[in-house]
Amino acid sequence: MYERMQGVALRTIRHNDKNAIVHVYTDTHGLLAFLLPQSTGKAARMKRALFQPLSLVELVADIVPSREIFHIRECRCLMPLPQIHTDPVRNAIAMFLTELLSHVIQEQERNMPLFSFITGSVQLLDKEKEGIANFHICFLYNLGILIGIEPDTSTYSRGSYFDMVNGIFSPTPPLHGRYLMPEEAEVLMKLSRMTYSNMHLFRFNRRDRSRLLDLMLSYYSLHNSSLGTLRSPEVLSELFAD
Repeated sequence: MYERMQGVALRTIRHNDKNAIVHVYTDTHGLLAFLLPQSTGKAARMKRALFQPLSLVELVADIVPSREIFHIRECRCLMPLPQIHTDPVRNAIAMFLTELLSHVIQEQERNMPLFSFITGSVQLLDKEKEGIANFHICFLYNLGILIGIEPDTSTYSRGSYFDMVNGIFSPTPPLHGRYLMPEEAEVLMKLSRMTYSNMHLFRFNRRDRSRLLDLMLSYYSLHNSSLGTLRSPEVLSELFAD
């Protein structure tokens, strides 16, 4: 049955000599995989260009429940993203978000709050002029809320440790040893107030931002076994010098 849907393109992987597989997070079915032709013809090249990382697309596809990979009948760009695809800083952030989402999102089911957050974030990444250096930090924290791993900020008090296993703040260090010291726990608490509209007000140097990213990814790994090791954070650490 042919269905029309909107989606955000994630990773593309080689399938065989004739096709690649592009993973798209859709508004109606969650994560889906589609065949993408690899021929040198004009039509195939134009279709591949539509599925650059984080591209926003509308497509018509034959969705058969028993299949794992689907065929695209029609596709078009929903919104051009010139800054993401040409600016090296935004492109590096896009590669990180793509890699992160490709590991974190696994479900093939409708989740409109998550879809709206991702697509809205992509549009902001292309247009935002201030605070870009903190964009991935803000994205990570707020994505955690939507996938159910938000730290319980109601347990915070000054001088608390952050229990990374249980997602709570504690007056004493937990016995399992996976926790943040009070200074870093306080920074995490401050991040709970970060939004896209105020992220430019949070000042971190490269070392602190890199440390924050490492800590947040460690927290994600504890609560999402599919995360694994990401390659793109190293590029981000080099980009933002102040």
